[in-house]
Amino acid sequence: MPDLLNLDRTNDITTITINSADNGNRVSDEMAVELTNMLNAAQSNSHFIVFKSAGDEFCMGRAVMGEKLGKLPEALEMREKFDVIFDLYDAFRNSEVPILGIVQGGAHGFGAALAALTDITICSDKAKFSLPETSHNIMPTMAMSALMGRVGRKALMYMTFTCDEIDAQTALSFGLVSQVVKHSSLKATEEAIIPKLIRIPRSAIKAVKEFSTEGEELNTKSAKAYARNLHATINSSESLRK
Repeated sequence: MPDLLNLDRTNDITTITINSADNGNRVSDEMAVELTNMLNAAQSNSHFIVFKSAGDEFCMGRAVMGEKLGKLPEALEMREKFDVIFDLYDAFRNSEVPILGIVQGGAHGFGAALAALTDITICSDKAKFSLPETSHNIMPTMAMSALMGRVGRKALMYMTFTCDEIDAQTALSFGLVSQVVKHSSLKATEEAIIPKLIRIPRSAIKAVKEFSTEGEELNTKSAKAYARNLHATINSSESLRK
């Protein structure tokens, strides 16, 4: 669906853009499948991935949320239907290369999940975030699973139970984003960080992403052993001697 999701690859950098500004960049299940495929393909031949959206809002949520028309599917069928979203979450988490997220406006529900899942998240001071699911009588555990490991438990409980909209600085204090900049400086900040990522050899940039993904699931002793092995392996690589 080229009209709703755009992909550009320039100099080993893949940029994926949600291009549905008229609909608040809401993401349908079909778009989620295509986005998963784009991410999985891009990681194999990109130094890193830039993930952003067009227009004023980052992503106002899923295209359809909480509809209860007619008879609901059986639990197993419903679980498989939701796997479309969980598969996308996995594509972000399991990408071999880092994903740089650029958030210019509202990121709500599914949008907040996407913002949290990028490895580095730069956001405008105009950005807003929320998890509004419980206000729509929807179980919020899908979006919560995306924020786990990104924000602390107290912050996650606050967002989940209150459904309050938080501003960019609060999102920064919660750990949901990496940096807040003036809205007018968002593009310049994106352009400034790209050369910093390009200069890192691909072997090293992949190793950092690997350790950050796998290491957080390990106890301290196992994480140390993993770090020692990975450190020795990558630092002996010819790519770091250039």
